[in-house]
Amino acid sequence: MDYHQWDERECLFFEISTFHSRDSYLIGSSLQFFFGPNAELQKLEPQKKFKIPVAALLQLATMNKPTLFTKLRTALTSRETRLIRRRLPEPSTSSAPDLIDFNSNDYLSLSTSPILRDRFLSKLNASPDILGSGGSRLLVNGIVHNAFENRLRTFFGAEAALLFNSGFDANVGFFTCIPQPGDAVIYDEYIHASVHDGMRASRASDALYPFRHNDMGSFKHVLTQVKREHPEASVFVAVESLYSMDGTFAPLKEISEALDGKDMHLVVDEAHATGVYGPLGRGRVAELGLENRVLARLHTFGKALAATGAVILTSTLIRDYLLNYARSLIYTTSLSNANIIAADSSFDLLEDGTASHLSNDLLNLSKYFTEYLQSRLAHIPPTILSLPSHLNNSRNPPSPIIPLMTLHPRPLSAALRTLGMNARPITWPTVPKGRDRVRVCLHAGNTRADVEHLALAAVQWAEETMAQHLRDEEAQLGEQKNETTRRGSSAEQRFLASKL
Repeated sequence: MDYHQWDERECLFFEISTFHSRDSYLIGSSLQFFFGPNAELQKLEPQKKFKIPVAALLQLATMNKPTLFTKLRTALTSRETRLIRRRLPEPSTSSAPDLIDFNSNDYLSLSTSPILRDRFLSKLNASPDILGSGGSRLLVNGIVHNAFENRLRTFFGAEAALLFNSGFDANVGFFTCIPQPGDAVIYDEYIHASVHDGMRASRASDALYPFRHNDMGSFKHVLTQVKREHPEASVFVAVESLYSMDGTFAPLKEISEALDGKDMHLVVDEAHATGVYGPLGRGRVAELGLENRVLARLHTFGKALAATGAVILTSTLIRDYLLNYARSLIYTTSLSNANIIAADSSFDLLEDGTASHLSNDLLNLSKYFTEYLQSRLAHIPPTILSLPSHLNNSRNPPSPIIPLMTLHPRPLSAALRTLGMNARPITWPTVPKGRDRVRVCLHAGNTRADVEHLALAAVQWAEETMAQHLRDEEAQLGEQKNETTRRGSSAEQRFLASKL
């Protein structure tokens, strides 16, 4: 239709200057739609206004608005460009791995233990209830669930225990509902994402205070600030006993001693310490004798114990409150009977001392590996390959989590993989920017030969990377020298030409 034939009663009029405003995108798109992609404003009319049908504008607004799928693709493309897009690894089996495992959280290698497998199958065969659970715990409180909770309460020496489907669900459930309006939460900056999700959804979401990772000076400063700004608040402190990306240990004793008020509560996530530390694998809180100074402990079954699920150990009052208000517990089907039987079988191996022997082997292997690798890193720049300084702290026990710090985590991981080892690169946003690493997780099933192979392969990669960097620098210097020579020759030629 010709521009002049539009009914003015159905049009909007726009000033030419509109094209220079922030609304120009829609108007420009409209003009291109009606006049072609090469339409220019000055060719339309000499007058200062032009008209476009309202119906056309509405149609174009819809056409130009990014769809949901466009937004999702854009976000994923952005992550792809920045090399931070997550993908599932290739399917694998722990029973016959193609690669030496330096990746999983199976710290005690129980997932491949024939003793645990036989124990589980025997218990499963003897159980009257195997499949499913029937629904939420508030609808069906299974016999095996109730018996397992009682066992956990006794084993950990807690007043009460409450099962959750996962550590994530447990943290979200606790921090969403336990802090009350007017309360405050102090947390280590490296605390798990599940705690962040719980805190943000809590009634104390306007009083969340981070402190620098494991920094007691920072913690005390924040604690003083919270006391000053929230003198009537209940104060919660959220930490992990062992941090999953760094292998660092929270200063639990020092933090508990700093909490001198009667309404200050320490909450400890023991997910990565369960089964590995403390008497019979009861965790770092029990190892340090702090059970009575901690409001709630979270233990998970999916890492060292090769099972599924989690438990919060706390007081009877808080357990009752969680049963009434923790949505991640109330509104979900509970773990199946088979899941509970599997976790219960793992605790058999904790109680009979089997896990303690595996833990000792694991921690001795960790100490051996860090010393073996550290002695071979003196000539390697820290930006290419290094071990974090906390591994040299003799006050801490060995950790099965050992980060290989490098600015090139993907090439290092790929090099290890070609040599038959699986150790994954960890980058932002999982860890802070500039703190990239290849995370090594050791297991009781690894051997000294395995970790020597890993250390030597990492050092060899670092040396090859250094050599490549040197070749690149020499090539760049050569190019700069050639460019300088070319410029000098050109200048000389121009000078000589000017004399002719």
